[in-house]
Amino acid sequence: MKYDFDLAIIGGGSAGLLAANVAPHLSAKTVLIERDRLGGDCLWTGCVPSKTLLASAKAAHTLRHADRLGLPASDAPIDTAKVWQRIKAVQEEIAADDSPEAVAAHGTEVILGEASIENGHTVRVGDRTLSTRYILLCTGSRPTAPPIEGLAEAGFLTSETLFQLERAPESLMIIGGGPIGVEMGQAMNRLGVKVTMLEVFDRILTRDEPSLAALLLDVLRNEGIDINLGVKLECAKGGGSKSLRGRAGADEKVWQAEEIFVAAGRAPNIESLNLESAGVKTTPKGIEVDKHLRTSVPSVYAVGDCAGRYLFTHSAGAEAGVALRNMFYPGAQDAPTDVPWTTFTDPELAHAGMTSAEARKAYGEDNVCLHEFDLSRGDRGRTEGLESGKILVVASQSHKILGAHILAPAAGEMIGQFSLAMAQNIPLVPNFRDLIQVYPTYSTSITHLTEQAVYEQLERPLYKAIRKLGGLLGE
Repeated sequence: MKYDFDLAIIGGGSAGLLAANVAPHLSAKTVLIERDRLGGDCLWTGCVPSKTLLASAKAAHTLRHADRLGLPASDAPIDTAKVWQRIKAVQEEIAADDSPEAVAAHGTEVILGEASIENGHTVRVGDRTLSTRYILLCTGSRPTAPPIEGLAEAGFLTSETLFQLERAPESLMIIGGGPIGVEMGQAMNRLGVKVTMLEVFDRILTRDEPSLAALLLDVLRNEGIDINLGVKLECAKGGGSKSLRGRAGADEKVWQAEEIFVAAGRAPNIESLNLESAGVKTTPKGIEVDKHLRTSVPSVYAVGDCAGRYLFTHSAGAEAGVALRNMFYPGAQDAPTDVPWTTFTDPELAHAGMTSAEARKAYGEDNVCLHEFDLSRGDRGRTEGLESGKILVVASQSHKILGAHILAPAAGEMIGQFSLAMAQNIPLVPNFRDLIQVYPTYSTSITHLTEQAVYEQLERPLYKAIRKLGGLLGE
């Protein structure tokens, strides 16, 4: 059967744009369908605006504490309207690279409109019906709000509306202590906003290594953020000053601020796709896919947030590449399962592989070793006045790397070493011990960590016996 297109991509975010730019190079006639703006959550409500905000906040914090580096500190007032203007300018600059014209230049047709699937080979957009060999779904996700009485009536911000403001609010209550909550909490606090964070669990960043998340918690509290753990929120009220009432442990409390920011979960954008009628199965997390990213309809693939595997821009792009390979080449490649991530606070908290608890559960308490190095003891940390930072590597007794976790100013740049090592089954010792790191960098401390791992190994009974035997033979 001859189709209008080889590939119809629904969703113009990070995954859809990658697929739209790559597919024509595979000789695939491609159409990209987007209901709003190309760029998706990453450009308009996620990575780009949040990291731009964090950059401004870090600069403000550095100026305020420049005396730590022997320079005069400056506590000049901050006009957050100018910060928000810069965020929008950066977005527009990147948007030019992701424009319909730029995508079309690669050979992909772009249609702006709401898409739905009639079957595995038919997509409807407005009054157009398109036939296609394959369909790639990458419609992303959106923030959700917890069921708190009165919250909707009181009104609240999310990552979708925060960057539509003209300036920062004077004070902010953040519901949620995950990556978005802690990043925005630190950024806002550093820009002079009074920040209160309310987290239902007894720790922040519950998917990360607990000991490093605890160090970051101390950093955030020392900077002045009022972080409340174990909070059960009951109701919200609006007005000139918004309030949240609930319990923190055994105490009933009321928190107040100009605005409420909700960072407590996301939902897949799949309601308008007509998936059930088309025979595409879904779960509460999103579209159901197999290990090759294929849905229950063999010609339909789903990647990124809408498939509910990993909610990261980099994993969405990687999944899009795997889906294209599986569509247009023989055989099948599995979707990535070991995806690193970074929370872009200052210092950053990066994660790859298992946490120590996950490793002990999988391999047993006696078969797991933890190797740690305090980065504030390293020469780079001392030169930069680093007050809190650590590398923690989770390994087997044979030095197989099971996980790596880094709290450091450049943690997101460093974690790739460990991701590659785990993907290629490169052990911590001797490979990392023999790798020459540039001095003085934070990565130099990886060498110090592996040296400690060797010293610990030499103290094991087996190695002591070998040394003793060697001494006897030498005599």
